[in-house]
This record gives sequence, structure tokens and C-alpha cells, in this order.
Amino acid sequence: MTLSQPPQDTPATGTAPLGALIRGHRLRIGLTQRELADLSTISVRAIRDLEKGRAQRPRTDTVRLIADALRLGPRARTALEGAARRGPCAGGEVRRLSMERAAPPVPMYPLVGREAETGVVVEELGSGAERLITVVGLSGVGKTRLALEAAARLYDAGLPVLWHYGDGATADCLRADDDPLPRLADDCARYLRGSGEPDELLPELAEALTTLNGEGAVPGSAVIVLDGVDTADLDFGRLSRLLRTFPGLRLLLTGERPWNVPGERLFLLSPLEAPAPAAEQGDAPAVRFFLSRLRRVRPDIVPDEQALADVAWICHRLDGHPAALGAAASWLTVCDLPTLRSIVESDPAPLLDDLADGPDGSRLQARVGRTLAALPAPHRALIGDLCGVDDGTFLLQDALRLTGHPLPECGRLIRELLVSGVIRTCTDDGRSAFRVLCVVRAAAGAAASV
Repeated sequence: MTLSQPPQDTPATGTAPLGALIRGHRLRIGLTQRELADLSTISVRAIRDLEKGRAQRPRTDTVRLIADALRLGPRARTALEGAARRGPCAGGEVRRLSMERAAPPVPMYPLVGREAETGVVVEELGSGAERLITVVGLSGVGKTRLALEAAARLYDAGLPVLWHYGDGATADCLRADDDPLPRLADDCARYLRGSGEPDELLPELAEALTTLNGEGAVPGSAVIVLDGVDTADLDFGRLSRLLRTFPGLRLLLTGERPWNVPGERLFLLSPLEAPAPAAEQGDAPAVRFFLSRLRRVRPDIVPDEQALADVAWICHRLDGHPAALGAAASWLTVCDLPTLRSIVESDPAPLLDDLADGPDGSRLQARVGRTLAALPAPHRALIGDLCGVDDGTFLLQDALRLTGHPLPECGRLIRELLVSGVIRTCTDDGRSAFRVLCVVRAAAGAAASV
């Protein structure tokens, strides 16, 4: 079947929404939003907001510029101007306002080096191939930032997002205003924790999702993000009922351990890539992340060849762990880059708490220490042994030798350490190796000295 566009001088319908008219005319003449923005001298964001219905009453000059760029004839121009004057119908306005409320929080910092990971999460949730994704990783590795980016892209694709802040959630985002939808996300989280009755939550959720999606959509099409939750507190039976009731519903969780329930897609988030300093480092994600933090605290430092070499060494020494890199960069307010590198070389532990956090701020070493303390005794014993091996790098054979366990049991142990985030894969010399993270070795050393 071929879909045809209306002739240039004929409006698609006398009462078509403004956004639909702009998009229809744009596609008819083969323009992208960027090209239309360039021709009309209006921003891409303004074009996008108009087409999505977020801006319904533009200025007269804006409509004229768009009509000129689209080369509209008299009748099509009149229809466009009429749609701008009419604004949205009542039902459309309700849905538009609901959709604006059903938006994820706004991140405070740009995303660096997570394009591949974000793309996978967005594709799997957006297509419905996965309905429950749990992002796990060590504290400070960037789980919330990844979830924010994925949620924003899913929202731009038309999926409402209900966001819940768990006890372990980060504060590095601008939270939505107080309105019913964030409260509804909190109700969903409480329901999954075993509080509240289905007869109380499900009808309210159904009504909200119908308003957000409109009639005819897949029932319950939305993404619920539970950020910083303890999966041990969640009830799988209640999750099953929620997913059966709303076939279009997807859940994205972030936490420090998986839920380990049927249908869960475990997504392990490792630190940013930080190859060996001898390799070309200018575009490495960890280096780009550190430089973004450096610009915030020391814009006077020019990243020349020597500075890049220092940054690359610091990033490798700190294993590309975002929170550790951010904490180290904060120390540039009181020292220069060569001094920072020297301290990292000798003992990085004192640098792992961000100077900007203040005396009562969140302490990375303390958070990592809690993760270590929660590991089973055999896992902690192996980590203790590995901390004394050079830079914490080891092979599967080393773990077999140190533990004395058979291969299957040793393989499961290493996998559990990877999932907990205390080790990462390492291919610096071309071998399939692992490394105990620097922040973990520092926390283990601090615990041993107490």
C-alpha cells in the first residue's frame, strides 16, 4: 500500500493539528527537521516541539517563516495559520499536558562514552523485546545516568516515563515538579515491595496510562523506572500481575544487585573504557569524561600532549570508574595535574572522596566498602588475595590456584564478582584477564587497617 501526501496547495484536513500539518508538508517535500530549521531560521528544538504538539500556539512570525520554508500555497498556508490559531482540542491538550508530566528527570551533566550501552537498552525496551531490564554495577559507575539517557530517548519516541527515586538514587538530576504521575510511580514501587492492594493501584494506573496513550494503543504502554532500588525488597508475584495486566508496560531498574527472577534481562554496567596509557588515548571514553570534569574545575589547564598523557595515566590507574575520576578531578582545585598524577601513583585512596561533597557528602570509599562487606566470605577472601597481586590483574587460572575450587565453581564465583562490580574485564595485553578495581583495593585496604 502506498501512502500519498496531500498536494502542495491542499490542506490535509480542515481541522488537522498544527504539528501534523507541519510534519506532513515537511515529509512531502523531503526535508529533515534540521533542514526545515535551517531554511526557516527556527531552532530544531522548536520544530520538534511543534511537530510533537508540545508547542501549540506559536507566534505569527514563526508560522510565516515555516510556511515560507515549506513553500506553501495560499490554501495550505491558510490551513496552517488556522491550526495555529485554534490550538489543541480539549482532549489533545489533556494528553499533551499528561505527556509533559510523564517525562523523566533532566540530567545535570552530558552523557560521555555510553552510546553503545544506551542504544542496547533503548532498542530492547522500545521494541518490547525485553520488559524488565536491571542495570547493575558498582556504586558510582553511572547506572542512573544511563537510565536517564535511555528514558529520555524512549520518551522522545513516544513512551510515557514514570520515574521513582529509590533509597540508593543519585541526586545528579533535576527532578520533576510535584504532580500525580511521579506519585503514581512511587505507588508502583510500593506495590512491588508488597504494600498496597491491587484493587487500589491497578485501576488508577490503568486510567493514567489510557490518558497518556489514548484509545487504541497497546494497553499500558509506558516505562516505569525504579532508580536505586534494593531488588531484595521486590515481590516477583506482584511484578507478574503488573505485566499481565498491562501488556505494553516495561520496567527499567538500577541497583547494585540483580533481581534474579524469570524474564529479567541483566545489564552489567562496567566502568568507562580506559586502555593502557601507551595506547592512543585522546578519544577514550574515560579520558573524555575526565576532561569534561577538568574543564569544570580548572578551565585554565590546556590539554596539551603532556597533560593528555597525565590524564590517560590517571584514568587507567583508576580503571575508568566515573565517580573515582570525578573525585580525582575535584582535587585539581588544590593541586596541579602533575601533582595529582604523583598522588595517584603513590596512593590514590585519599583522592577517592570528592572535595565538592563536603564533610557530610556521599563517600565513594564508604559505599564501596559496604558492597565488599555484603559479599559472601569466599568472595571477600579471593578479593583480599587478589589485592596483593601487582595492580589487581589476574587470570582464571590464578583464581583456580588461589581458591582451590573446581572450574565450574570458580567460574560462577568470578561471574558473581563481575556482577557485583568489584572486578572488571581487562584486555590490556590481549589476554582475557580481570582486574580488581582501584576503588575496591582502596576500600579493602582501609577495612584491613581498621
